[in-house]
Amino acid sequence: MELITNVTEYEKLAKEKLPKMVYDYYASGAEDQWTLKENREAFSRILFRPRILIDVSRIDMATNVLGFNISMPIMIAPTAMQKMAHPDGELATARAAASAGTIMTLSSWSTSSVEEVNSVGPGIRFFQLYVYKDRNIVRQLVKRAEMAGFKAIALTVDTPILGRREADIKNSFALPPHLVLKNFEALDLGTMDKTNDSGLASYVAGQVDRTLSWKDIKWLQTITSLPILVKGVVTAEDTRLAIEYGAAGIIVSNHGARQLDYVPATISCLEEVVREAKRRLPVFLDGGVRRGTDVFKALALGASGVFIGRPVLFSLAVDGEAGVRKVLQMLRDELELTMALSGCTSLREITRAHVITDSDRIGRSRL
Repeated sequence: MELITNVTEYEKLAKEKLPKMVYDYYASGAEDQWTLKENREAFSRILFRPRILIDVSRIDMATNVLGFNISMPIMIAPTAMQKMAHPDGELATARAAASAGTIMTLSSWSTSSVEEVNSVGPGIRFFQLYVYKDRNIVRQLVKRAEMAGFKAIALTVDTPILGRREADIKNSFALPPHLVLKNFEALDLGTMDKTNDSGLASYVAGQVDRTLSWKDIKWLQTITSLPILVKGVVTAEDTRLAIEYGAAGIIVSNHGARQLDYVPATISCLEEVVREAKRRLPVFLDGGVRRGTDVFKALALGASGVFIGRPVLFSLAVDGEAGVRKVLQMLRDELELTMALSGCTSLREITRAHVITDSDRIGRSRL
């Protein structure tokens, strides 16, 4: 295999290797896919203001997330059905995350159960939750995640219904028949019917609770002592409400541009959320991260860390656990390089003054 030198190269290789239906499911966004492109392009409009003549012989990237020490501010986002990419699926991802000393978030719609993921050995893991219409299912799932040693709940709040993903409609997407949504297997909710539309969209319409509202965060707090991260916040207004209802953290996310098209890139929403949060809770970024420079930019704009999704899926497809390990290592190495060349020896030293955004340029042009 040709030497892979950056994270993006895995996508082309994964496209060659995966069945079209699977690749399209992982890669595509909603409708015109404007936000999918913008999630990446918005990073390219943020420029650096590096500082020089600083001793950068030692760089410390370690950080703490919800009381857990991790090796770097780069974590794994929840992505569904990973055994479509590789037979080891979520188990390989869990091992790679643990090896890198960082956090893995397991999707509700994983093809390995919470118990199976726990069985791979020690590691700091969060559990992503969709709230089903049948709240007893939610209670059982959260309890199982707790029992399996998961440390937090990442509550997805941007999916009362599934966004219009036209590639999935064209492909009549459904979970391949040899796989099941393992967390729901015993409840007879682990399979997906083949339809003329998207099988996943039909599944979501039948199972996921559209009545989900802020009061349900309070309800979740009555059934679990785990901290709850709210995943899908992109505005100051919802940041205020997340704090009011007791969220332990916010993940700024547009669901990988798979829900509502023409929302801004997450990196463009980040500062608004951070300003409103006023350090009362940590804010994380999900979406579009492909380089260590992207991680640095997010940290400079106030994120406490970032989550990566598609790079994990594509590297998993190409080279299993080793691929995911390499993606995490490449991003770590690139962040270290960016910090050194910007004059930062620790994450605390990365500040807003290290970057220039579109709004900065507009402000200066008015002076």
